[in-house]
Amino acid sequence: MQSTDFSRGKVWQNIIAQSIPLILAQLVQLLYNVVDRIYIGHLPGADSMALTGIGLAFPLTTLIAAFTYLFGTGGTPLFSIARGAGEVKRAEKILGNTFSLLLGTSVVLFLFCYLLRRPILYLFGASDDSYIYADDYLKIYLAGTSFTMLTTGLNGFINAQGFPRMGMLTTLLGAVLNLILDPVFIFCLNMGVSGAALATVLSQFVSCIWVLKFLTGKKALHRIKRENLPVNWKLAREIMSLGMSGFIMQGTNCLVQVVCNATLKLYGGDLYVGIMTVINSAREILSLPVSGITSGAQPVLGYSYGAKQYSRVRQGIRFTAALGIVYTLLAWLFVFISPHLLLSIFTDDPVMIGTGVHAMRLYFFGFFFMSFQFTGQSTFTALGYSRHAIFFSLLRKAIIVTPLTLLLPKLGLGVDGVFLAEPVSNAIGGLACFVTMYFALYRKLKKEESG
Repeated sequence: MQSTDFSRGKVWQNIIAQSIPLILAQLVQLLYNVVDRIYIGHLPGADSMALTGIGLAFPLTTLIAAFTYLFGTGGTPLFSIARGAGEVKRAEKILGNTFSLLLGTSVVLFLFCYLLRRPILYLFGASDDSYIYADDYLKIYLAGTSFTMLTTGLNGFINAQGFPRMGMLTTLLGAVLNLILDPVFIFCLNMGVSGAALATVLSQFVSCIWVLKFLTGKKALHRIKRENLPVNWKLAREIMSLGMSGFIMQGTNCLVQVVCNATLKLYGGDLYVGIMTVINSAREILSLPVSGITSGAQPVLGYSYGAKQYSRVRQGIRFTAALGIVYTLLAWLFVFISPHLLLSIFTDDPVMIGTGVHAMRLYFFGFFFMSFQFTGQSTFTALGYSRHAIFFSLLRKAIIVTPLTLLLPKLGLGVDGVFLAEPVSNAIGGLACFVTMYFALYRKLKKEESG
């Protein structure tokens, strides 16, 4: 079928066909947490403290996402390359091993995070007031660790087989359920942040069942089979090597969140931790389209690369970069003009909104540089250049933004320094990643094509 053969049709049409359903699927997935924050931000009598508590739980939820990316974003491009090369058995072995790695790791993470959540939350900058909200949310949210990791980590295999619409539908059911259950648990049953967490866990469970049903059913071109479940550690190392960039990207996000929360608590107090929670939520929403475009391009690029159609790979890189730059420029303009609108979605606290406007404009300054990072990063990952992808994941977050978050406030910038660290890292890290991709990979593809 043409929908699963990326060697046919125009490259940009294949990318768009993959990206649009994927963006919708990611949007639906994002609704799990964003809707929680919207409802929690409007809890009567909680002021900004409930959002601050959720912000303190972010690093642990991001840590779970990091391990999901380690296996999910490692297995999916490897799976696409194997499909493009016609290696069916290898592709199915990759799928089966990724499932086992996700499931086993989710159990370990649940036990670690649940048993140590109190000392970890205080280490992350919790106060006695904010800890109550963070703990109420986290101890229930963690129960859905396996559902979260399997849903997110395996959904890419549905898209990589040429079924992006099905990938969207697998999360749609859960998101709709979350939208229904959130107000029921939070307000009608007066469960507060615990109700938000419970609604999320139940919704993730439904999404997980739907994903597994498809990947074990007859519609899938490549299915999860029992004989492919025992982990082949040589193959697992390949998966983890390619997924390491996604792991580091999420892992360093976890590090940055911890450093940001602790620094903001020191220089500004709980209010600024809550503001950063809102800003991170807005960033997730606004970066979703460019993330979806680059993620949608990966199976197309990986398939074409495996089939040695290098001109199509180059066309895909050019289109992805151009579309990403245009979108992020428009998103930056929107933030600059309407920060009040974004903030009011998550809170009606006038103090948080008034203080957050300046912080949001600082944080999103030069937002378009993110498109360079996304394009370079996804290209390296899609084509199997894991070392490059790992380095640039590490460069932007761990080497640039984390030290700046600690240094800039000490130079007299205070809390403004925390919010300025992100745009500086986007500019330096994003350009470095894209320029390296151009000279080390894009031009090399042109030579291989002519040769």
